[in-house]
Amino acid sequence: MSDPLLSALSLPGAFHYRPHPHEDQRGSFCRLSCAAMLEEAGLNRTWVQSNLSRTAARGTLRGMHYQTPPYAEIKLLTCITGRIYDVLVDLRPTSPTYRQWTSIVLDGAQADTLYIPVGIAHGFQTLSDDVTLHYSHSQPFSPAHQAGLSYRDPQIAIEWELPVTVISDRDAALPFLSDIKEAT
Repeated sequence: MSDPLLSALSLPGAFHYRPHPHEDQRGSFCRLSCAAMLEEAGLNRTWVQSNLSRTAARGTLRGMHYQTPPYAEIKLLTCITGRIYDVLVDLRPTSPTYRQWTSIVLDGAQADTLYIPVGIAHGFQTLSDDVTLHYSHSQPFSPAHQAGLSYRDPQIAIEWELPVTVISDRDAALPFLSDIKEAT
């Protein structure tokens, strides 16, 4: 079974890969994460927490989330079922892509996976009903260090695929970039 190839996204340190499944009469099997592949690329290969996110309705928006130091985290996200419009915003002041965003459609049928570095706000909008995502995190969740950026910040101007049909009160109230003191 061959390892998937990492494809760099437009934000430094962010990558996409699509695992290569082995298929037979039973179905398929694929490697979602491989420490050797990540190490060869100079990426984090140690995960301290794993989470599962399920979203019922198409058009739901979750984000834009990140954790502040000393709990700033790297995320490895795999779309397991459904399809999402995934968005990353660079909040690293020293990055050449500071305040820029990129997006990618992730498909659970392909087990599309993203490697999201420290200093990136992450969010997604469901393009289908019944979406399941698997997250691996390099740092444990710390409620005191959870932070976020408004999905509708005019300085960032994210172009969402669909009208937002469902959003949590917390995510709807996240601040604009101009009101954030420290992201990384």
